[in-house]
Amino acid sequence: MRGAYGGPRVLLRRLREVMAEPVTAQDKLDRIVVLIAANMVAEVCSTYVLRVDGELELYATEGLNPEAVHQTTMARGEGLVGLVAGAGEPLNISDAQAHPAYSYKPETGEEIFHSFLGVPILRAGNTLGVLVVQNKAHRTYSEEEVEALQTTAMVLAEMIASGELSAIARPGAEPAVRRPIQAKGVPLAEGIGLGIAVLHEPRTVAVENLIAQDVTKEATRLDEAVEKLRVLLDEMLSGDNVAPQGEHRDVLEAFRMFAHDRGWVRRMREAVLQGLTAEAAVERVQSDTRARMLRATDTYIRERLHDLDDLANRLLRILTGRDHGPAEEMPNNAILVARSMAPAALLDYDRTKLRGLIIEEAGPTSHVSIVARAIGIATVAQITNIASMVEPGDALIVDGGTGDVHVRPPEDVQKNYADKVRLRARRQAQYQKLRDLPAVTKDGTAISLMMNGGLLVDLPYVEETGAAGIGLFRTELQFMVSPTLPRAGEQEALYRSVLDSAGEKPVIFRTLDIGGDKVLPYLRKIEEENPALGWRAIRFGLDRPGILRSQVRALARAASGRTLRMMFPMVATCSEFDEAREIVERELTHLRKWGHELPQTLMLGAMLEVPALLFELDELFDRVDFVSIGSNDLIQFMYAADRGNSRVSDRFDPLGPSMVRVFKKIVDKAIEKDKPVTVCGELASNLIGALVLIGLGYRSLSVSPAAIGPLKAMIRKTKLADVQSAVADLLRNDDDQARQRFIDLASVADAS
Repeated sequence: MRGAYGGPRVLLRRLREVMAEPVTAQDKLDRIVVLIAANMVAEVCSTYVLRVDGELELYATEGLNPEAVHQTTMARGEGLVGLVAGAGEPLNISDAQAHPAYSYKPETGEEIFHSFLGVPILRAGNTLGVLVVQNKAHRTYSEEEVEALQTTAMVLAEMIASGELSAIARPGAEPAVRRPIQAKGVPLAEGIGLGIAVLHEPRTVAVENLIAQDVTKEATRLDEAVEKLRVLLDEMLSGDNVAPQGEHRDVLEAFRMFAHDRGWVRRMREAVLQGLTAEAAVERVQSDTRARMLRATDTYIRERLHDLDDLANRLLRILTGRDHGPAEEMPNNAILVARSMAPAALLDYDRTKLRGLIIEEAGPTSHVSIVARAIGIATVAQITNIASMVEPGDALIVDGGTGDVHVRPPEDVQKNYADKVRLRARRQAQYQKLRDLPAVTKDGTAISLMMNGGLLVDLPYVEETGAAGIGLFRTELQFMVSPTLPRAGEQEALYRSVLDSAGEKPVIFRTLDIGGDKVLPYLRKIEEENPALGWRAIRFGLDRPGILRSQVRALARAASGRTLRMMFPMVATCSEFDEAREIVERELTHLRKWGHELPQTLMLGAMLEVPALLFELDELFDRVDFVSIGSNDLIQFMYAADRGNSRVSDRFDPLGPSMVRVFKKIVDKAIEKDKPVTVCGELASNLIGALVLIGLGYRSLSVSPAAIGPLKAMIRKTKLADVQSAVADLLRNDDDQARQRFIDLASVADAS
C-alpha cells in the first residue's frame, strides 16, 4: 500500500506531530482524519466515539457532511459502524449499501460512498469507538490497509482514554471510556469499601511511547525480548521446583507453546514494521486478541485469554526492564483489582490501606477469599473483565454484602454509599459498647459467642469484639500463605502467639484441613473426579502422618502448661478419630520422653461435617471431649450440592426441614452425653440461622468477627422462650408463617 504520505510509518510520525500540537481536542481529531484519508487515498475518514449512554457519536470526519459531526449517532449494534463496535473486529466490504446491517443517515451524505472499512478503536480489549474509511469505488481494502488502520486506531484509543474529548462532549454524552459502570458479582467478604483503584499485576506495563523513531531497532528489541521470554519459560519448566508430571505440567507446556506461536510473533513484528514501538506492538496485538476472545462463547478459549494476558505482561516487563508486584505507593483508601491472586500476594499489601478487593477468578471457598475475610476487607468476585474496565486511580465502591461494584460512580451514588458507611460505623460503635457485656437472652440464658480465625492478623479481634474465645482456628491458612512447608518451629511460634493473645479464653485448633479446593503450591496436586469428596482433611493427615505428627508436636509444645483443644476435620467414621488420637498419644509420649513440658489439659474433638457420623453419634460422643459442627460442609454434603457452584449453591435451604432435624438430633445427643457442641460456619453468623440454632438448644457459636456484634445485640434483646416457641412451630410446620417469626425476632438487632 502506498498513499500520498508514503505509508503507515510516515502517517504515524505525522500523527505524533499533531498529537503534540497545542490545539483543542476537536482540532486534533479534525487534522487526524484528514491525515488518515490522505495516507490511505480514501475519500472519507470518520471517527465515531462510544458514549456513556451506549450511543456511537460522529466526532470528526473528512469527506462526509461536516455539519453531521456531533449530530449523527447510532446505537451500538446499529448500522455498519455499530456492527464493528459490537463485534470488536474489522469490517471490510466493497458495497456498504448492499449489506443487511447498513443504516442510512441522510445528514451525512455517505450514500455516494460504496466501499467501507471500519476498525474498532480498542484499549485492553474494550471498544472505545470506531474508525472508518470509505471510497466511492467498489473495492475491498487490502490486509495491509486493514492492519495500518488498526495501528492508527491505537493512537486514537490513547487520545480517548486520556479524557481529552470530555471537553468537547455534551453533558451526559461523554466518551464511554470514563463512563460510570455498575456490575454485579459474587459477595465474598462483608463490608463496604470506598476508595481508589489499584491494579494487582496490571494488565500491561504503561506504554508511554507508541510511535517508533527507528523501526529496525524496535524490531530487534522485540525479537530479543521474545527470545528471552522463551528462555525464561524453558528454565521454569526444567527447574527442580516443577514436578515432571501432572495437570500443572500440561498447563505450563501449553503456556510455553503460546510463546512459540509464530502467528503471535508475526503480528507483533508487523505492528512494529508499521511504525509502532515494540511495547506498543505487544499492547496492540494483545488488545485485538482480547477483544476477539472476550466475545468467544467457548469457555476453553475464554480461559486461555488469561494465559495470553500473562504472556504479554511478561514480554512487556522484559522490554521495559520492570518487575511486578504490589504498588510501592498506595493510597490510604486502596481498592485492589485483580484477575486472580494467590493468598500470599494479598498479604504483601499494607492491610491498613486496603478498603476492598475485586477479583475476577475466585469463589467463596477459594484461598484468597478466606484470607480476605480474615483481614476484614470487603470483597466481591466473578465480575468478567473487571480488571480491564478499571484504570489505576479510578473511584471505586465495593459492597461485600450485596456483590455490587461501582466503577467511577456518580456523585449521588458516592453520597448514598458514604451515608451507608456512616450508618454501619454508628452500628459498629453501638456494638462496641456491648463488647464487655455478656451475650445473655432477656430471660437469662447465656450464649458463648466465639470467633473464627486463622492468621496473626485475626488475633486483635478477640479483644476488639469481646469474643468468648476462638472457636475455630484454621491452621491451614499458615500453610496456604507460605511459599514452602512451614517448619515445626514456625508452627509452634504461631500457635503460641494465638494462645498468648487469647489469654484465659479458650482456643480450638483445627488440624490441617487441605485437599479439595485447598491445594498447597509446594505439594503435588492429586487429580480427582470430585475433590470435595476426595483425599482431604483428616484423610490426608492419616495417609501423610509425618505432617500431622509435626503439627501435633508443635501444638503440644506451644500449649505446654496450658489447655490444648485440638479437633480433626472431616471425620467420617469413629475409627478415623481413633487413628488420629493414637498419633497424638504417640507424640505426647515422645515429648514426655525427651523432657518437654506437656499441656496441662488435652481436649480432643471432631468436626461433624460428614453425614455418615450422624449414624455413629453415640460412639462419637463417647470418644470425644467436644464436637464442632462444620455447617458449610455438612449442608452441602446433606444436599449433595456444591457450595462453590453458583447454579446449585442457593438451590437448597440451609434451614429446610431435613437440616433442622439434623441439627436437633446432634444437639439432643450432645446434651444427653453432656459434651460441648459448637456450630462453626456461615449459618451461625447469620442472624436467623443463629436464632434457629439457639432455639434448638445450641449454646456455643463460632462466627466471623464482624458477626459477633450484631449477634450479641440480637441475643440481648431476645427471649429464649420466644425462640423456642418459633422453633417448635418450624419443626411442626415449615411454612412462610413459621419463617416470618424468625425474621421478626432477628429484626430487633437492626432496630437499635
